[in-house]
Amino acid sequence: MVEEQRKGRVKGFINLLQDDNLHYRWKAAEALGEERDASAVEPLLKALNDPYVEVQWLAAKSLGKIGDIRALEPLIAALKAEDRWLRQGAAWGLGMLRDSRAVEPLLVLLDDPKKGVRKNTAWALGNIGDKRALEGLTRLLKDPVEEVREAAQKALASVSRAKPEKRMDLPVT
Repeated sequence: MVEEQRKGRVKGFINLLQDDNLHYRWKAAEALGEERDASAVEPLLKALNDPYVEVQWLAAKSLGKIGDIRALEPLIAALKAEDRWLRQGAAWGLGMLRDSRAVEPLLVLLDDPKKGVRKNTAWALGNIGDKRALEGLTRLLKDPVEEVREAAQKALASVSRAKPEKRMDLPVT
């Protein structure tokens, strides 16, 4: 019974991703991440192209929460988006996926002009835990923004204690 109710909620949220009302779409994109249901991956991938960035960045974050590898390439592509919110959400989502194939594309964002993008990218690299991020994260310790420097410091600590297996660190939002 409980599982049937959850599946019904997920189906309802997926339907709301198509709604004309922006508010419903972004709420649905966010809620689908909380449900963590793999059936939402394809609809959320489509939502990465929603006309409104409010939906796009929440879809990116929800894809990360679901943790399905089908999101890897689309999230890497979203790192090149013009809008900072989508870049930031994509970085966060990739950090949640913890796939080392995202490291090189993420390293580029350590020089992003927007502090939120740099901060979330540092967190993502720390959560992935790949040693290739050490140089870029060390450079970020000289960032002019304190919260970015703090994120870099935490990320460096995560990378230095990372093991090859997956870790379950909590994300910075």
